[in-house]
Amino acid sequence: MNIFKLIITSYRNLAVNKLRTGLAVLGIIIGIGSVIALVSLGQASQQAVQSQIQSLGSNLLTVSPGSQTSGGVRGAAGGRTTLTYDDAKAIESSSKITTVKQVSPVYSSRGQVIAGKSNTNTQIYGVTANYASVRQITLASGSFITARDVASNTKVAVLGPTVVDDLFDGNTNIIGQEIRISGQSFKIIGITSSKGGSGMTNQDDMIFVPLSTAQKQLFGVKYLSSIYLEAKSSDVMIRAQNQVGYLLLSRHKISSPASADFTIMSQQDILNTVSQVSGTFTALLSGVAAISLLVGGIGIMNIMLVTVTERTREIGLRKALGAKKKVIIMQFLIESVILTFTGGLIGIIFGVGGFYVYTKIASSTFVISLSSVFLAFAVSTGIGIIFGWYPARKAASLQPIEALRYE
Repeated sequence: MNIFKLIITSYRNLAVNKLRTGLAVLGIIIGIGSVIALVSLGQASQQAVQSQIQSLGSNLLTVSPGSQTSGGVRGAAGGRTTLTYDDAKAIESSSKITTVKQVSPVYSSRGQVIAGKSNTNTQIYGVTANYASVRQITLASGSFITARDVASNTKVAVLGPTVVDDLFDGNTNIIGQEIRISGQSFKIIGITSSKGGSGMTNQDDMIFVPLSTAQKQLFGVKYLSSIYLEAKSSDVMIRAQNQVGYLLLSRHKISSPASADFTIMSQQDILNTVSQVSGTFTALLSGVAAISLLVGGIGIMNIMLVTVTERTREIGLRKALGAKKKVIIMQFLIESVILTFTGGLIGIIFGVGGFYVYTKIASSTFVISLSSVFLAFAVSTGIGIIFGWYPARKAASLQPIEALRYE
């Protein structure tokens, strides 16, 4: 019997009991669909986080007070008040720093903001004029903080769109109006364009004021929360970390890099961490989904064993008429592969379709990895062979006389 006839016969045999065949295929459909949907979810989440990180600035370095293990300078535990505006000015003016394009010192803290009868608690960022360029901030209307504002301790504010929604119900015609931050009046001079985010990283839920105003009038501090640096290119990021690190060690009178009281992180450091976490998360999801594939494979084997038992007399008759052992094995293997192959195809459709619907509902990125689709399809076919082999071998090993006597 040729392979084409075996396939036709296998389809006919499976069609005899449609309900049982459908239930066997269902396990594979759920397994394959789950693997594709969950892997795609993990990759989409990773891509979304990476896009948000990259949108924070180009070739960005962040200097923060505290401990570090990054770049060429390693640090130990340090205070949270060790960075000053003078440090930022030194980085900007030093002839030893040849790899940094722009410097943006920042002090940030949360504060209560009031506009009329509305109020919100949000993050207040004291910044200089360079912040918008370094962190790729664009304006929907108005203007940003200027060098004159910083020099004059001007009480002006630039609002993020989430703050505008909270205080003014989304009304963007507010340039020139006043808000109160920690009891002090500030004039609104601009509204930033939406960048998205959530929680503490929500770039839209912020208010920007001049750095000098934030330090001297709002919070009464002399230190910085961080210093953002824009390197001249991605190729000099490590050199920039080292140059800035050793300059700050010298300014802070620290002889050993192991005792540094600051941290220097690059975008790539953050992206690498995110990729590792997202990869682990995706692998965990895939492992959970793979369990359903294993269960589906066991279900296929059970169905095939039942089929062998039901068709014992048929097997005996075929062997008595001269059917070879390899033909019997091939017959049952093909039936098993047809079940998993069909389940794999339907599972791919459901997995891709289900994830597409999810992205539309959640306004997420639609990302499908072709490698995961091909892998899932190959795995489904492999399951048919692996879990179909034992029933096929059992059927082929039946003795014709004993099989014909079977009741």
